[in-house]
Amino acid sequence: MSTATVASFGDIEDEFTAYLRDIRYATMVTVDAGGRPRARVLIAVWEVADGRPVGWLATYRTPVKTAHLAANPHTTFSYWSPRQNAVFIDADATWAEDEADRRRAWDLYRAGSPRGVGYDPAAYWRGGPADPQYHLLRLAVRRVQVVRGTDLRGRIWRAPR
Repeated sequence: MSTATVASFGDIEDEFTAYLRDIRYATMVTVDAGGRPRARVLIAVWEVADGRPVGWLATYRTPVKTAHLAANPHTTFSYWSPRQNAVFIDADATWAEDEADRRRAWDLYRAGSPRGVGYDPAAYWRGGPADPQYHLLRLAVRRVQVVRGTDLRGRIWRAPR
């Protein structure tokens, strides 16, 4: 497998979008205070702001997820298809409390986001974006790797520091 680093997220954005649209579900990994990983399958939505990917995760604020992210906000999202196409996203997750962010993410989920991935969140949170059980994680992306299955060619973008 060959891997190259790209200077701009735009260099891999088309592959990123195509693979996420095809795969839809991600495995999200968090780490507890003891350093033990925990995985869960979910659907996140992604957009690009100022040339950088930003993710949103509509979720329940469970005690396990809350404790993991309080101890270590670093998380990884892994997307994989049987054709061996894959996307790996390393991000820092923070709870988004801002009403405008909650509405924005809600609308991205309903619209299928710019990446063609989403669902109607009202199926889980009947009270809409103001539902007290609806919580939101903002995913500040540090690194994205896309891997094309036909030749296992990988390309990596890293956020500027």
